[in-house]
Amino acid sequence: MQRWRGLEEIPEGWGRSVVTIGSYDGVHRGHQLILTRAVDRARELGVPCVAVTFDPHPSEVVRPGSHPPLLAPQHRRAELMAGLGLDAVLVLPFTPGFSQLSPADFAVKVLVDKLHARSVVEGPNFRFGHRAAGDVATLADLGKTYDFEVQVVDLGERDAEPYSSTLARRRIADGDVRGAAEVLGRPHRVEGVVVRGAQRGRELGYPTANVEPLAHTAIPADGVYAGWLTAGDERMPAAISVGTNPQFDGTERTVEAYAIDRVGLDLYGLHVAVDFLEFIRGQEKFDTLEALLDRMAQDVTSARTLVQEAEPPGA
Repeated sequence: MQRWRGLEEIPEGWGRSVVTIGSYDGVHRGHQLILTRAVDRARELGVPCVAVTFDPHPSEVVRPGSHPPLLAPQHRRAELMAGLGLDAVLVLPFTPGFSQLSPADFAVKVLVDKLHARSVVEGPNFRFGHRAAGDVATLADLGKTYDFEVQVVDLGERDAEPYSSTLARRRIADGDVRGAAEVLGRPHRVEGVVVRGAQRGRELGYPTANVEPLAHTAIPADGVYAGWLTAGDERMPAAISVGTNPQFDGTERTVEAYAIDRVGLDLYGLHVAVDFLEFIRGQEKFDTLEALLDRMAQDVTSARTLVQEAEPPGA
């Protein structure tokens, strides 16, 4: 899949295409319906499918300081989109100047002049242009002028709250990582570089990877979780701790993952991924070190069982 940052990186001579536009933070199940329909339409027309997204998140430019916790970094979103069959992702730098474009100017500058849109596929709540003045009806009117069709994807009726990035963020903040996975269609992931911490886990017999999350990442509520730690191509069952480590009067919130039953693992300086499967318990302070060690052993046993039940052998 091709990845472009900025309109200037679109190859010369780029022909007609099917386009879908959005922040697509998390590429959750609602997003997947839109993206899959865009890919299907591109295959029907025999043209490439392009997703247009933004960096930074538009809210950070429109309302500085309001950047929402992110469900996935840009490279992860691109990987997920590639898995759905998209041919290219265009990341547009969202600047104050760009935010001033009217819906018509945005359509001409991006859809018409650069991507030569044949079809644009969006969800029913799509908004674009300065002050989000444009909607799918606006887009359809522009399509009549500039020769592109507009398809609006019916996201269907659900008894529960509709799939959304907001719902996923709320569940993650509450520690409901299983509920978040229902929205995302996969476990929530936190990525970052492994840095040196206090190394207390090593002293206690449970050496952990202290992960420094990427900026603005959505971090689950404080507590202990079952999940996986991925380094390179290796995916390892893990017991994961999020919090300030009150047992040792810590103040800095950290994400630490213990790779279950792995000995001598050295991950310092590596970029790793932590996938959250299930909440085990909340953050606690124990009366004695022995009580802490007993509970850590229970946590590891619980995490091992949960991962084994969730992941078929050989997966």
